[in-house]
Amino acid sequence: MRNLIRLGFAALVSLNFITANAQSKNKENSLLWEISGNGLSKPSYITGTFHILCSKDFEIKSKVLKALEKSDNFVMEINYTDPAEMMSLQKMFKADKKISDQLSPEEAKELNTVLANYGTDLKSIDSSSPQALYALLSTKAIPCPQTEVKLYEMELLQKAIKDKKSIKGLEKVEDQMKSINEAYDLKSTIAQLKMDKEYQILFRQMIEAFKNENVQSLYSLFKDERFMNARQEKAMLTNRNQNWVKVMPDMMKKESSFFAVGGSHLMGENGIIPLLQAKGYKVKPVSSL
Repeated sequence: MRNLIRLGFAALVSLNFITANAQSKNKENSLLWEISGNGLSKPSYITGTFHILCSKDFEIKSKVLKALEKSDNFVMEINYTDPAEMMSLQKMFKADKKISDQLSPEEAKELNTVLANYGTDLKSIDSSSPQALYALLSTKAIPCPQTEVKLYEMELLQKAIKDKKSIKGLEKVEDQMKSINEAYDLKSTIAQLKMDKEYQILFRQMIEAFKNENVQSLYSLFKDERFMNARQEKAMLTNRNQNWVKVMPDMMKKESSFFAVGGSHLMGENGIIPLLQAKGYKVKPVSSL
C-alpha cells in the first residue's frame, strides 16, 4: 500500500487544490457530469476525483456508482491494469542523476534540513526523482496514517473490474511524465517542500470542499502562484486537457464511457467541460441518478 500511495501521488501530481468556501451552492455544484448530443447514441459521464482520502472522509456517492454501472467503459487518466504502464510508472521514481550532484553544497545542506521534517535525509533519497520528492510532501499532507487512506480511483477501478467493464486510459505514463517534468524541476519541487505546513492546511480545505462537490473551487487554487504558476498550469492542466478531449470522442462514439479524472481538470477556460461543450457536446451536472 505504501508504494501505491507514493505512485499515486507522484503520478497524479495535479491534485484537487481547493480554496473557495465549501458551503457555496450553485447549479454547477456537482462532481458528476453527463455528456450527450453531438451524435452520441447514449450518454457518457465524467467525474472529478480526489486521488487520496482518509477512510473517515472517503465516500463515493451513489450517483457516481450508478453512472459507472450504466457505462460500458471505465476510463482513467492512466490505465492501471496495463502491466507495461505500471512498470513505466515505477520508473518515474528513479532519476538518472543524483539530487546532490544538481545542488551546491549550501543547497544540499538546506535540503537535508528540510527533509528532516519528512522523516528522511538527502542520503536516503539521493537517487530519487523530483516526483518522488513531491510524493513526500503529498503524503505528509494526508491527515491520517497511511494505513487509513483510500485511493479514490482504485476503488472505482475495483468496481469496474468486478462489473467487467472495459478499462482504458486517457494518456500514457510517458505522456504524464513529460508533463510533470515540464512543470516541476528539482528546484521548484524543493521550494514546494518548504511549504509543508501550508499544504497541510490546504489539504483540510480540500477535503471539506470535495465532500460538498464545489466543482468551481477545484480549479481556483491553480491561480495561486504559491502552488502552481502559469507555466506549470499549462503543462499539468491545459495541455493535458486538450489532449484528452481529442481522444474522448472515439471512446464515447460507439459505447458509453465513464471518465474519472482529477477534479481540477474539469473547470477553467481550458477545462474538460468547456472544451467538450466547444466541440458541440451537451455537458450538464448530475444531481442524482
